[in-house]
Amino acid sequence: MTLIAAAAVSLTSIPAAAHDATSRQPAAAGAGVQAAAAPGTRRLPGGLSALSWMVADADTGSVLAAKNPHRKLPPASTLKTLFAVTVLPKFSAGTVRRVSSGDLAGIGAGSSVVGVKEGRRYSVADLWRGVFLRSGNDAVHVLAAMNGGWGNTAQEMQETARRLGARDTTVKSPDGYDAPGQVSSAYDLTVFARAGLANDDFARYCATPRAAFPGAGGTTMIENTNRILVGSHGMSRYPGIIGVKNGYTSKAGNTLIAAARRNGRTLLVTVLNPQSNENNAVYKEAGSLLDWGFDSAGTAQPVGTLHAVRTAYDGGVPLGPEAAELTAADTGGGSPRRSALVLGAGAAGLVAMGLGALFGRRRQARGRAGQGSGPA
Repeated sequence: MTLIAAAAVSLTSIPAAAHDATSRQPAAAGAGVQAAAAPGTRRLPGGLSALSWMVADADTGSVLAAKNPHRKLPPASTLKTLFAVTVLPKFSAGTVRRVSSGDLAGIGAGSSVVGVKEGRRYSVADLWRGVFLRSGNDAVHVLAAMNGGWGNTAQEMQETARRLGARDTTVKSPDGYDAPGQVSSAYDLTVFARAGLANDDFARYCATPRAAFPGAGGTTMIENTNRILVGSHGMSRYPGIIGVKNGYTSKAGNTLIAAARRNGRTLLVTVLNPQSNENNAVYKEAGSLLDWGFDSAGTAQPVGTLHAVRTAYDGGVPLGPEAAELTAADTGGGSPRRSALVLGAGAAGLVAMGLGALFGRRRQARGRAGQGSGPA
């Protein structure tokens, strides 16, 4: 059975020897915050009202700061990152689906939609643009139907989360629509975004500000609802932004996973449910955390590391981290490709085998259904 590596974030305890140099940030940072207070490191930004958040360095594997990273909260449409990690590799972009009434059954009242219509034909690429740009629950329903149905897709997403080491997530509704018991965490959502960015198609879709979408009179332009990606609704486009996904429901509040790259360094910030009631709070808080992360390059000491979890993609039970950790010598010590997102794992110098293997190598289901006929 082929084994692959998948990324999982683990906020490990700071070694005892480091306690004299690192500690929880003092009072201004707030309860539940983990951040190093090393000399020369900027203090965390003020005004952070989110119930949970995380800042991680995608290149080195360091978790730079976090607040309640394992708190289980409704994720809204940020859960679509897990949906994409699970389903996107299975169907080629050019596969065409004629949408049936069954494909669109069960869309939650008030859902965000892109405008998929029964009887029309859509390419898989069209549907994914509907998912990423307009957070279209109608597009999610069609892709889930292609994947064997709503319940099957939820189960597969749950299995994918476990293989990625994401233990805080319970999937009930693949589109992120509020459902009893459906939760995730800043920890897990960061894992899903990292796994997604290892796939070139995911990375391209989540970075697209505007695109054409089939409409009744030809094509229409749709715009991404991620305001710091597009620069809309009073927000400027964040410098270096490369995605990933925003969301909103009445139970989840505003949620956001944002990735940005500057000077060869990539950061991921996840922000869940700001409490300030300020307009655009989720974007402002994510932006301030990204600023802090970039400004703290070379000075911020990690409060956790990203460990490799080796898993069997074909349905096997995930192995424990202790069985998964590989040394640089085990992988030949070569430089990783960008899509591999090789993760540092602290002093042990551990590396993951490459998240890219999660995508593109197991497309046996591609085209399987291609011939068939509150906003989240």
